[in-house]
Amino acid sequence: MPKKIFTFFNRELNGINEAALLLGGFAFLSQLLGLIRDRTLASVIGAGPVLDTYYAAFRIPDFLYISIASLASITVILPFLMNRINVNDEGKQARIFLNNIFSVYMLFMFSISLVIAMLMPYIASYIAPGFSAEQLASLILTSRIMLLSPIFIGLSNLIGSVTQLFRNFFIFSLSPIFYNLGILFGIVYFYPIFGVHGLAFGVVLGAVLHLLIQIPIVTKHKLFPKIVFKINWKEIIEVMKLSLPRTLALSCNSLAFIVLIAMASTLKQGSISLFTFSFNLQSVPVGIIGISYSVAAFPVLVRSFSLKDMDNFIKHIIGAAKQIIFWSLPIISLIAVLRAQIIRVVLGSNTFSWSDTRLTAAAIAIFIISLVSQSLVLLFTRGYYAASKTKKPLIINVLSSFMVIVFAYIALYIFKHNPVVLNILESILRVKDVPGTIMLALPLAYAFGSLLNFFLIWIFFKRDFLKKGQSMLCKTFLESLTGAIAMGSSAYLSLNLFSNIFNLDTFLGIFLQGLLSGLIGIVFGILILFLLKNKELLDIIKTISHKFSSDHIVVPEQGEL
Repeated sequence: MPKKIFTFFNRELNGINEAALLLGGFAFLSQLLGLIRDRTLASVIGAGPVLDTYYAAFRIPDFLYISIASLASITVILPFLMNRINVNDEGKQARIFLNNIFSVYMLFMFSISLVIAMLMPYIASYIAPGFSAEQLASLILTSRIMLLSPIFIGLSNLIGSVTQLFRNFFIFSLSPIFYNLGILFGIVYFYPIFGVHGLAFGVVLGAVLHLLIQIPIVTKHKLFPKIVFKINWKEIIEVMKLSLPRTLALSCNSLAFIVLIAMASTLKQGSISLFTFSFNLQSVPVGIIGISYSVAAFPVLVRSFSLKDMDNFIKHIIGAAKQIIFWSLPIISLIAVLRAQIIRVVLGSNTFSWSDTRLTAAAIAIFIISLVSQSLVLLFTRGYYAASKTKKPLIINVLSSFMVIVFAYIALYIFKHNPVVLNILESILRVKDVPGTIMLALPLAYAFGSLLNFFLIWIFFKRDFLKKGQSMLCKTFLESLTGAIAMGSSAYLSLNLFSNIFNLDTFLGIFLQGLLSGLIGIVFGILILFLLKNKELLDIIKTISHKFSSDHIVVPEQGEL
């Protein structure tokens, strides 16, 4: 039995839909744990100074991970490994390459982490300018503890390139689940003992688990890296040249988020927590849909481009984009209609007030405007990386990140000096009597920046890769939009019906109202799409009808991963 389980978890997958559904399933489990994590934080701590400190302390370790660890990310490393593993030398070149990357990575990460830890007293006031002296002192120590986490997660992602190389998507997908389990352990067991610093210990524990789960696969293929002193710097420079534009782009995104958190620290206490809660919730569908399809498509995109098979390259890009649109639009409609129920079920507790619920629901309603855009940007960016063209995504991401900050300053200025505009937004989102609504300027700026990012990268991607009239995304968009409207409308009508049946003052009543309304909406949406003979729906049905253990391609028109 143990051998069968090990074989099941370590086998390879074929077909983008099969891999994407698998990745999406595990991403859902990870995101579900993330939601449990957020609910636990909301119920145990609540939106306030302690949680604001915890989330603000995340920003510097996160920025360190993105700006340094992503230099050796899966997206960049995988093409190099593919070229070296195909050489008939029993993986010797691949091992040498990984050893070089690993050695340089460990040197840089430890050195820079140490420097940042020493400079934290000077950095903290820029991260949270609105914090008190006591909060800043707590932020400094919490961030210093968390600086260990990017070291372990970066290493995990480095060896994760091996699990993706051999298409072991099960293990790759388990890592974030174990990461969230570590954080949950910190909330439940470390926080009562160490306070906010205990939450940081939980983050570090999660990062260690994120790494440990992947080690058996890498050792099985004899590709676990080790420290070496004779480094091929020519290879390192080659990797850095390719990865630097991507890293700079991600760093700009992270920097923009740091600025938004800094702005939130000057607003009503708890604004950082509510902004982060709403961002985490809107990231659930992006993680399940956008990341799953872009990760599943990436290996075959690399292979197609390396073989100069552009027809296959474009076919997979367009196919994945259609699936992203197919899944995202209905989800947007359901979140828009059921947002209050979702927030109350996920975060609702005695310490998380009804005002907190309404403000978080309003923020997520703004965030989801850009849900499709965020997912498609992930896909098209990976398309550029597969083609080893990283400069254009860099320029677009830098510009979009800068505009997020500009939009935030403009929105805050307008809301402060022209309250009529804020009143209109409050009326639309039904939060007119809720304090602290000026915080909504931040998700609004993020959504506008994401939309700008998508439109720019789509314009250039069409020009660089697609032939005239080749995309054919309009049909999928219109059909999915029709299904989404049917889904949202039926869910909204069901909400009103069930409000007279269930006691909405209880957790069970709100949960059943939202769940049943959502299920009715999904049934109506699927029915409409089925009547329209939506190709993406039929592909998904075909994929699900096959066993994952099949050795054949699940969807005929999609090639091998």
